Amino acid sequence: MAEIMLYAQVNRDYYLHTVLFELANKAQELAKKLDNATISALLICKNDLAVNYSEAFQNSGFDKVYIAENNRFTHYSNELYSKVAIDIIKEIKPEIILIGATTQGRDLAPRIAASLHTGLTADCTDLDINDNGKLAATRPTFGGKLMATILCKTLPQMATVRPKVFKPMQENIRKNTEFIYKKPEIENISKKVEFIEFEQNVKSTINELDSAKIIVAGGKGLKNEVGFALLKNFAKEIGACVGATRGAVDIGLAPVDIQIGQTGKTVTPKLYIACGISGAIQHLVGMQDSDKIIAINTDKNAPIFEHADYGFVGDVFEVLPRLSQILSKNL
Repeated sequence: MAEIMLYAQVNRDYYLHTVLFELANKAQELAKKLDNATISALLICKNDLAVNYSEAFQNSGFDKVYIAENNRFTHYSNELYSKVAIDIIKEIKPEIILIGATTQGRDLAPRIAASLHTGLTADCTDLDINDNGKLAATRPTFGGKLMATILCKTLPQMATVRPKVFKPMQENIRKNTEFIYKKPEIENISKKVEFIEFEQNVKSTINELDSAKIIVAGGKGLKNEVGFALLKNFAKEIGACVGATRGAVDIGLAPVDIQIGQTGKTVTPKLYIACGISGAIQHLVGMQDSDKIIAINTDKNAPIFEHADYGFVGDVFEVLPRLSQILSKNL
């Protein structure tokens, strides 16, 4: 029977990264197209930690969880984690391996793929199984102007997937998950990189786009820094995070770390307010799964209105103050 293996990333606070549950939901769909393939997880963590996650795995539809515990895994190490992952993958031989395109996942996946002499489709925004039973991984290319669907000719077929492109399970899929402990053979591995300490970047906490419930995003239609300053003030008034299109970033209105779209972040807030955004496909794929979308644009034919729940045809400078009054009373 075919097997789909997901990498279960443990965050610094020892919680499982939410991208695992997003991938688990998608894996259920892929497994059905592979004659109900086995869905497994690979968990690498410090001693006695795995037991804390057993219920989460059981409720997320996993058939098996391969566990490698050792106190040398307290902090992520590419050398140690990749060695353990490669050993287990060689033993289990899964057909498909999916890893979240997090900072850790983007560091780990290439080393695993290179060691296994297989292909890796990175930063995917969609996954499917084609008519030949092969993983079809879709990702943006040519600066986000095109979407490429890539097939891997070798096994295992590997892909990293952006967080937030798939929704997590809405209902629990309870399974009698089998927990399989593997003894990691790492005694003879000396780490070339040692963990010293982690220092939080205070600036990075200002815009928590990944978990934001309300996002106000600006495009080139804001025209200048004055327009973007208005956007920031509006966001502050309603308790929202600020995002931007690539166009706004390219002309210097916003930093790249708040860019939303194919070449930026994928977000799924409760409310997304698009200000001066035309609605190019490259931006839409990063926010189209928002629960509610409000669009403001002077062009009544702007594509963004086709995806918006509510639309205002008008000048952002005139609409935002009035919208602020409305939302402040209702949020």
